[in-house]
Amino acid sequence: MRRKTVIVIASMMIACLLLAGCSGGKAGTAGGADHGQELIYATAKDINDMNPHLYTGSMPAQGMVYESLVENTKEGIQPLLAESWDISEDGKVYRFHLRKGVTFHDGEPFNAEAVKLNIEAVQRNREKHSWIKLSTMITSCNVIDEHTVELVLSEPYYPTLVELSMTRPYVFLSPKDFVGGETKNGVNGYHGTGPYLLKEHKAEQYAAFEANANYWNGAPRVKKITAKVLPAGETTYLALLKGEVNFIFTDDRGADSVDVEAMDSLASSGDFQFVRSEPMNTKMIVANSSKAGSPAKDTAVREALWYVVDRDTISKQIFSGTETAADSLFASNVQYADVELTKRDFDPAKAESILERSGWLSGSAGEVRVKDGTPLSMKLYYDVNSSSQKSQAEFIQSTAKQIGMQLELIGEESSSIASRRSTGDYDLLFNQTWGLAYDPQSTIAAFTSEASYLHTTSGIARAEELYEKIGQVTVSREETARKSLYADILTLVHDEAAFIPITNGSVTVVAPKHLHGISFKQTQFELPFENMYFE
Repeated sequence: MRRKTVIVIASMMIACLLLAGCSGGKAGTAGGADHGQELIYATAKDINDMNPHLYTGSMPAQGMVYESLVENTKEGIQPLLAESWDISEDGKVYRFHLRKGVTFHDGEPFNAEAVKLNIEAVQRNREKHSWIKLSTMITSCNVIDEHTVELVLSEPYYPTLVELSMTRPYVFLSPKDFVGGETKNGVNGYHGTGPYLLKEHKAEQYAAFEANANYWNGAPRVKKITAKVLPAGETTYLALLKGEVNFIFTDDRGADSVDVEAMDSLASSGDFQFVRSEPMNTKMIVANSSKAGSPAKDTAVREALWYVVDRDTISKQIFSGTETAADSLFASNVQYADVELTKRDFDPAKAESILERSGWLSGSAGEVRVKDGTPLSMKLYYDVNSSSQKSQAEFIQSTAKQIGMQLELIGEESSSIASRRSTGDYDLLFNQTWGLAYDPQSTIAAFTSEASYLHTTSGIARAEELYEKIGQVTVSREETARKSLYADILTLVHDEAAFIPITNGSVTVVAPKHLHGISFKQTQFELPFENMYFE
């Protein structure tokens, strides 16, 4: 355990004792927050605008309120608001047979007209949704009858059902909430068909959700869920001890809610349980292969950096085993990603050998390597609000220095880093894959997007071949061919070391010991709260 963490935990335990003395010895119990049927979770950010056709709202919150036509599960795509569907022989027409008797939270009927209204509203704002390829392919949405709707595409696109199942934007809002037939400029309310409805919201304080008594799949047993805005870290930890909140989980904003060791201490207290999902995403360093004058353009440099990242130590020391070492861009549980790839274990000696062979020559001990007058020096950007990214950056910097590679660490807001990624103004930066439900198709599609990873991939030797295969895989209708194309794509980017994996992240939950039914969806952005219950 790191000295800093020991100090933090010690101070927390002292605070815990003080609180116990002031509260009659009740610190450390969750009973004060659940009130029998209430779940209160801590979130570092407000739920914000809950309009599901835009992107500022909290995805866990939106996942409680809104639903899609289909659901992505471990067993594949399953019915949700659509009971069944048919796909035309040419793969361009999807006909959905809607569930009957479903209503929005405001009493409006869910039917084909509501589906058409929502999908067309999304499509009229398609520039906002260009990250999701389906938005570029829908040509029309047609009402066949009250409970049958047809989606027509410009060409076959195999991830259609997967992208329709996502948290946003293809989910459904009551027609009464539309403003002038649109949602892109704001809405009048937040009425979906989901298991919970938004009852009260005080910005930057809390949002209260109430069980939908008329939910088509049966009213949830947890009757009230409150999202309470709290600073990440010690404040959230102490709120758990005092019973002000009784649930925390890794949210879609990527904030470190509390120290890993703090979560472990909560779990070992006997009052809480600690539940972790299977791998949901891959944390990685993204290298700019196209930046003029940057050593990151050199495949040998990227490969050498891969060999100096000690993933096992990062997993054990920085994440205390809550994230596992990643050997490739996607974990093997991601569809189409179980591909045999060359393993690059931590090996600084091999990294030095690769650099020497490529002409990056060392001078005196401790000096930065040079090739053709260019020093082996790069800037590595990390999220200034992520303590784990900062710790990883410092650890990698120290190891890289030993082989003559200089990394200048720069902490910035996540929005600034996203801007750098889209403009190409970076050598190296921390990022993560889109995660389950979105992968591999969304991360791989982003290889061709200027807003995402075009600068990462466009400088590699086989870039055109990569883009051609990406174009082929999205329209492939034959499973064997699709698997082969994904294998080629993943092998190509692996060989070029454009994405340097570090760890596989999971969704982590700390909850009262007597809360049952905790499970996970095929996405890191939602939890099935409707399945949970207290005993």
